[in-house]
Amino acid sequence: MPRTPLTINDNGAWCWFQDERALVDPANKTLLVGSVAASEGPGGEGRGGNIEVAVLDLATGQSKIHVLHQRLEPDDHDAPALLIRPDGRYLAMYAKHKTDNYSRWRISIRPHDASEWGPEQCFDWTRLAGGRGATYSNLHRLDAESRVYNFVRAINDDPTLMVSDDDGGTWHFGGKLFTRPKIGYVNGYTRYFGNGTNRIDLITTDHHPRDYNNSIYHGYIQDGALHDAQGTVVSKPVPGSPGVNQDTLTTVFEAGVAMGGDVLTHGWTVDLRGEGTQLAAILSCRANDVNGVLQHGQALDVDDHRLLYARFDGTGWELHPLAAAGPALLPHEQDYTGLGAVDPHDLDRVYISTPVSPLTGETTPHYEVYCGRTRDAGASWEWTAVTAGSAVDNLRPIVPPGDASVHAVCWFRGSMRSSQAYRTEVVVLRDGDTVTPNP
Repeated sequence: MPRTPLTINDNGAWCWFQDERALVDPANKTLLVGSVAASEGPGGEGRGGNIEVAVLDLATGQSKIHVLHQRLEPDDHDAPALLIRPDGRYLAMYAKHKTDNYSRWRISIRPHDASEWGPEQCFDWTRLAGGRGATYSNLHRLDAESRVYNFVRAINDDPTLMVSDDDGGTWHFGGKLFTRPKIGYVNGYTRYFGNGTNRIDLITTDHHPRDYNNSIYHGYIQDGALHDAQGTVVSKPVPGSPGVNQDTLTTVFEAGVAMGGDVLTHGWTVDLRGEGTQLAAILSCRANDVNGVLQHGQALDVDDHRLLYARFDGTGWELHPLAAAGPALLPHEQDYTGLGAVDPHDLDRVYISTPVSPLTGETTPHYEVYCGRTRDAGASWEWTAVTAGSAVDNLRPIVPPGDASVHAVCWFRGSMRSSQAYRTEVVVLRDGDTVTPNP
């Protein structure tokens, strides 16, 4: 039977293009989860827009909320990215949703303690980005370089780099990853996975799926160069690069691919994790949408989304169906789904949010969370329900990395009208603390 999760923040949500939004500190067995409070939730307008970090003691179940910035902006895109520095102190970075030109950061005063933070500092993108604003934060440290990267959406709304050689104390502009003429809202939605040592892998789209029939591409950064999946250098050096076209990388999902009798289009990146030379990704797409064709003033078949599982064995990608994802989560965002997460310590395990049960194929009144396991690298799946019979939606699960001996899954639940208006709480389900390896 599904178990009852623990509420660690009564008002919070996140987008999915910031990482790590949640992580486990192995030094004190605590879970840190970043989120943004909404004006509709507890605390009202006086709390709406707070950038918060909830800290859960995994042993005792006690949690506390710490505020990084009061009333910055009520928007889930502003959720902070978190990193544990080599000295044990926490680094948190966050940005508004294109409404100003700053990437902000704070560093905790003491190691392994989120209760007190140093002053907020800002990196100003105004001149570099032409005043178009900045969005998202993605923090990755490479020990081999003693360098921290922050990936931001900034110049030309492209994936853009900030670089720090003092673990986030100071930052400088690091160039762009990708660029191309902008179509619609923005360019390239990118998800990153860093091995912490010498390599950062990424998957990225062409544009926003609302504006373009996206394919999805894979590459990685290593030794200062951007490579495709086979190791061919496509851009060097990355620091200072003007950016390359995403299609110079290796295609993981090609728009229009047929799978199981369905035509899949409008890809979007959901999650990316890795172990050794292997990678696993979750992607979302539309099924059987007739791109650009209208019938009775309605776009065809945009109410049928799918989640896909992609697996990289070190040389090539295999793409498999994962689950039905249902209609759009929000009426004005045709491609929003409940999303999903790959377990960072077990690539054969995923958690997804969907209003269509992968156990029965039946539609449920609300989005529920399910755990899937594969024994054949994604070709087939065994499912169990994490939640069932819920009175509200359960959305955007995360499996926090940081300690392979600790297993937890977190998500937020409640009602969501937009990225700026929601009444949701952050919950965590602990699994004993010890991960049982997948047989």
